[in-house]
Amino acid sequence: MFIGHFAVGFAAKRIAPRLSLGTAFMAAQFIDLLWPTLLLLGLESVRIAPGATAVTPFVFEHYPFSHSLVAVLGWAVLLGVGVGAARRSARVGGVVAALVLSHWFLDAIVHAPDLPLAPGFETLVGFGLWNSLSATLAVEVPLFAIGVWLYASSTRATDRTGRFALIGLVAFLAVIYVGNLFGPPPSSVRDIAVLGHAQWLLVLWGYWVDAHRRAVEAREPMPIQPLPASRSSS
Repeated sequence: MFIGHFAVGFAAKRIAPRLSLGTAFMAAQFIDLLWPTLLLLGLESVRIAPGATAVTPFVFEHYPFSHSLVAVLGWAVLLGVGVGAARRSARVGGVVAALVLSHWFLDAIVHAPDLPLAPGFETLVGFGLWNSLSATLAVEVPLFAIGVWLYASSTRATDRTGRFALIGLVAFLAVIYVGNLFGPPPSSVRDIAVLGHAQWLLVLWGYWVDAHRRAVEAREPMPIQPLPASRSSS
């Protein structure tokens, strides 16, 4: 899953208007932002095997520190407490923790059984939606559309940048998604790690978009026109 995680980040604005889109992206994608570093350090491993599934050519061999359920719970608590304390908002912290945790459950829907429950455990989880390209598209594309709609309807652009930066971000995510689905696989694991770190640019893009939009926490009332002053009869 790729745009599905960003969909959840977009949608979080409806629940926590004070949460920046950049922070929401960072939380929703946190374990995939961590994973490339662990690959480069040799602590986790992946193998490129074209045809492994209908959607992705990757075989995730070992990633207990970034993608096991217990580890993700730990990252969720750590990031949620940190952001909540920084923003002095338990609500924001709770939403951030939920976003981090959501990544594992969304991955469990699409992955082959390769997600560990905890480091050292042999039990692996995954429902294998990636075995069907059409089923993956049927789930992920509507999810992305709903997430974008929730964000766009919960905010208003304060200038042209706020409008067009959001349109550009959505279009760029769609292009990356299509490229991931139909483009050639990376030539090496190092390339995967390097490209994975580039996702931080999407986090920065989220902060840029949100800086030029304001949250609309409730439906704005229609302005009330004052009644004309009555004339006193002479």
